[in-house]
Amino acid sequence: MNKLLPQAPGPIGVFDSGYGGLTILKSIRELLPQYDYVYLGDNARAPYGSRSFDIVYQFTRQAIMKLFEMGCQLVILGCNTASAKALRSIQQNDLPNIDPLRRVLGVIRPTAEVAGKLTETKHVGILATPGTIKSESYNMEINKLWPELSVTGVACPLWVPIVENNEAEGAGADYFVKKRINHILWLDPDIDTLILGCTHYPILMPKIEQYVPDGIQIVSQGEYVADSLKDYLSRHTDMDARCTKDGTVRYYTTENAEKFKEAARIFGAEDMNVEHIDLE
Repeated sequence: MNKLLPQAPGPIGVFDSGYGGLTILKSIRELLPQYDYVYLGDNARAPYGSRSFDIVYQFTRQAIMKLFEMGCQLVILGCNTASAKALRSIQQNDLPNIDPLRRVLGVIRPTAEVAGKLTETKHVGILATPGTIKSESYNMEINKLWPELSVTGVACPLWVPIVENNEAEGAGADYFVKKRINHILWLDPDIDTLILGCTHYPILMPKIEQYVPDGIQIVSQGEYVADSLKDYLSRHTDMDARCTKDGTVRYYTTENAEKFKEAARIFGAEDMNVEHIDLE
């Protein structure tokens, strides 16, 4: 990454490889409506889940640089795969050389922080994409914060396609949702806190709630990421001062803008102006 000159205050950037980050942005805007936001989806190269660490890092780095060029001083990776495979390298190796005052935050740590506060049995389950499960990022983050917890992860490879093909309310979704929930509870019957480790999964919440037994808490990331961001900005007043506050939001995609708008409706997005953007 090239070194950037300090810039004037700008919007908060939210990046995702696809559409799921819209659920994160929605929760953040509900809690913090006064800020300006820029959403960038690398939809043309999605999904990231099956890609290597090096490629996810490269793509995520390109997106962050684009958001920085748009004036963002703070970027949220509203993507579990990018948070798992790229965030640490960007924070530790890139930001000090680009601009040590800018920040990039992910969605895994805020979710991990809350896990230990919610569970009573000390058994936590993670439902996520194959890439996120394989990275073991949730396991590592939770065990750093809460070493006494037992963490079990199960990959749900078909949940994202079900959502993106607008089948979340269909009968076919029931089979795959129930199958994965039953599997993780078979692996560890003592789980009392179930983390949805993918930003698409809130769209499946009615099905998930139907098949998760009573007494198990379902952790959807948006609420906790928004709470964490609010807390971060209240503790880092210097960064808060570098975030503009006119209540605006802009959307960019590496795909066709009309295709993005059509798919975004699945994620509860309002009518929006979307612009195409190139990252390479």
